[in-house]
Amino acid sequence: MLARARGLFDALLAGLAALLLAALLGIVMAGVISRGVNRPFSWTDELSGFVMVWLACIGWMIATRRQAQIRIRVFQDKLPPGAWRISEVIVQLGMIVLGLVIAWRSLHLISVNWDVDAIALPISTAWMYVPLLPAGLVTAAQGAAELIRSRAPSPDREALLS
Repeated sequence: MLARARGLFDALLAGLAALLLAALLGIVMAGVISRGVNRPFSWTDELSGFVMVWLACIGWMIATRRQAQIRIRVFQDKLPPGAWRISEVIVQLGMIVLGLVIAWRSLHLISVNWDVDAIALPISTAWMYVPLLPAGLVTAAQGAAELIRSRAPSPDREALLS
């Protein structure tokens, strides 16, 4: 059941990324066309900025879920198995702390910007910071899952480290 929920969450993220990418393309095209006919829309630049932030955070969550974040393991993979496990625990604890700090600080950013209106749009600038909250929580949750997984013996990893 947990695997199904993770699969559904990953599919939701991918779908949301596709929708945001299509929306971004449409918004930018509307801006280009409106400028081309010398009647520029005032909202396209600002809205595209909001959508880009959301798209970047969704991409961050997808990369985190797929464990596609950049990790240079040259030195870590040369460690003996015990030291490798300790270093992996440190890395995953760092990921958990980073995710929680980002989520916590995003709450502050959202609250202090909630009453600040966007220049060309009738929305709060706090919406620019809202996607940081789930991105931080996904990062922390993935770090916790990887921490648990790194503690369990794996035949592949044992073969790699021997």
